Amino acid sequence: MPRNTSHPEHTARLTHVTHDAFGPLWSPDSRVLMLGSIPSPASREFGFYYMHPRNRFWPVMAAIFDEPMPQGIDARRDFALRHRIALFDSLVECDIDGASDASIRNPVPADLRPILHGSHIGHIFCTGATSARYFTRLCRPMLDDAGIDTPMTRLPSTSPANAAWSLPRLAQAYLPVRDAAESEA
Repeated sequence: MPRNTSHPEHTARLTHVTHDAFGPLWSPDSRVLMLGSIPSPASREFGFYYMHPRNRFWPVMAAIFDEPMPQGIDARRDFALRHRIALFDSLVECDIDGASDASIRNPVPADLRPILHGSHIGHIFCTGATSARYFTRLCRPMLDDAGIDTPMTRLPSTSPANAAWSLPRLAQAYLPVRDAAESEA
């Protein structure tokens, strides 16, 4: 039976989350933009992207670039920038129950225009269905209004909740990120 999300017991567990703890990571050299949905509790606690110890984002990135997995926030920040990867989320604010994307209410989209205008990003990759849905529904119209037509590809989530995808399978799916990051176009 589907959960009644309007029930007071469900909404009482929602926490209002903003992206104030840390902003986007990018540089003028960035070639790709990786978008999650909204930072998880672990990411908010550490102040950086994909910080849940069982999230496979960083192991996947290490695998596709054939490098050791970066340890710690500074190493991960340097890894992303060195590989011309920008990191942000489709949302900058919402109400959410823990890390459950399915519980998201009152989403506020990220304004991606400054990042895309200030860099060489030629492709956006959404790391999961929720990120892709909010990008398409809320971010894409802002980009369209600004005349920005950067293509987006939905990738499988690296979350531990997506246990059906093994690390090698995820790495194979993420190879287009490496190709786009290494392109000069």
